[in-house]
Amino acid sequence: METDVDVYVGRYARDAPITAAPRGDDMTRITGSGRSDASFPTDAEKIAEARRSPEQFAAVFDRHYGRIFAYAARRLGRDLAEDVASETFLVAFSRIDGYDTNRPDAAPWLYGIASNLIARQGRAESKRYKTLAKLSPDEPVGAHEDAIAGRLDAATARGRLAKALGRLSTADRDVLLLVAWAGLSQPEVAAALDIPAGTVRSRLHRARQDMRTALGGRALQ
Repeated sequence: METDVDVYVGRYARDAPITAAPRGDDMTRITGSGRSDASFPTDAEKIAEARRSPEQFAAVFDRHYGRIFAYAARRLGRDLAEDVASETFLVAFSRIDGYDTNRPDAAPWLYGIASNLIARQGRAESKRYKTLAKLSPDEPVGAHEDAIAGRLDAATARGRLAKALGRLSTADRDVLLLVAWAGLSQPEVAAALDIPAGTVRSRLHRARQDMRTALGGRALQ
């Protein structure tokens, strides 16, 4: 279930300075993440085909690269995200024999691999949150005083949120951001990180509480 924290963290992600364009044709040809319409095979079907014909894995890459890149970019910045996204698919391809083809959507699997790779860049991620915490929106020329005040309030809230994200444990941050930024459900997060559903719930609850505390316990707008 999405909460005000998830919505706010999602807005924060959209405000972060990222110039990432999706690659492939996932937005025009795929209905949902990895779920096909009547004309296109699922991720699981393409992975099964790739075990015999490796070139078939390109369809999975095309469908998901943009999302994996954008997620990594929000956490690490564009330059490191390119490496993480590319390595995610290299690792995934090396593991296609072990993929559970009962799962038609490969997105949780790919996000799990990406999360492990991001965890190796802990120092870079911490530095990024510190940088984002210092950013404020440019003020429009001639803006009304109330509008300026509102923008400054939003900048302050984002700064607090960035600091709080940097202080979370890697485990709690992974769960929160896979929900709020990657848009995964709690069962999908459990599958992505290979942890029990109860662990996802407890980590998510703790992370959400920390986000609320970071904003002074106020309702998020």
